[in-house]
This record gives sequence, C-alpha cells and structure tokens, in this order.
Amino acid sequence: MRGSTVGGEFRLTDNSGQPVRWSDFEGRYRMVYFGFTSCPAICPTDVLKMSQGLERFEQSHPDHAGKVQPIFISVDPERDTVDAINQFVGNFHERLVGLTGTPEETAAVARQFGVSAQKLEPDETGFYDIQHSTFVTLFGPDGEPLGILPADKGADAIAAELAAWVR
Repeated sequence: MRGSTVGGEFRLTDNSGQPVRWSDFEGRYRMVYFGFTSCPAICPTDVLKMSQGLERFEQSHPDHAGKVQPIFISVDPERDTVDAINQFVGNFHERLVGLTGTPEETAAVARQFGVSAQKLEPDETGFYDIQHSTFVTLFGPDGEPLGILPADKGADAIAAELAAWVR
C-alpha cells in the first residue's frame, strides 16, 4: 500500500450538502471506507468497527484524537442522497463525514482509490445490492496511502493500528 498511487484529489458533496475536496482533509490522517447506506449488513458493521476503533484510539491517545478523520464514501449515489448519507453517518462516530456525488463522480473516485463496485440485478421488490470492496484504508496527513486497517479483527485491532501510525 505504501508508495502506491491509490487516492488523490476529488470533489464530492458531504452529508451537510457542502462541496468537499480530498485536500480539505490535508494535515489529518484519513480512515476511508466505501459503501452504501442501504447495505443490509456488511457496511454498517464495518463502519461501526471503524468508528469504535477510532473511539478507542481517542480514549487511549487523547492528544492525537483530532488528527484522524473518518470518511464514508458512497458507491450508490442513486439512493445515497445527502439526506440518506447524513442519516447513516449520524449513527456512528460524531466526526464521520459521508460523501456522495453523481454516479460519474463516485465511480471515478472509487476507481481512483482502488475500489471496485458493481450494482447487482434488483430482486422482485426492486431492491438491489452493490457488490464492492470492503476495506478501511488509512491515509497519512499528506493524503498518502499507509495501509489497510484490520476491520475484520475488530475495534481493538483498528485502535492498535492507528496507535502505530498516528503521530
């Protein structure tokens, strides 16, 4: 991951309806997760672990608490309106920022960040799922990729990994 070209400048809309660029987070470590608010299980579980890991890190390293910005980026802009994103992120870490945009914008950002996402065929009720990459990437203060956080191992593992990186 280190030394890769994952990430980079973009312009999306945040959960309060304001335009946001990648460079707006400059100077902060960034925990980034791509998902969708209608996800039945995986996305909310991963975002919860990400949020709990950050909270544990903040408790054990209060002097570094504000140095990490959690970010959720939608891979489903058709359903993930600003309101939907705002409601979703409100269930997790108080500083979690949710980002959405047009289908073209979010697809371009996903590719730029090495994330795959594919809309699946709707079921008989019209609900469709999105098959996508499920990992939390940690980026450094200059926006450089540092590594994948171990969300599969839980909040304590995420907190420990943050403690190893955040200075």
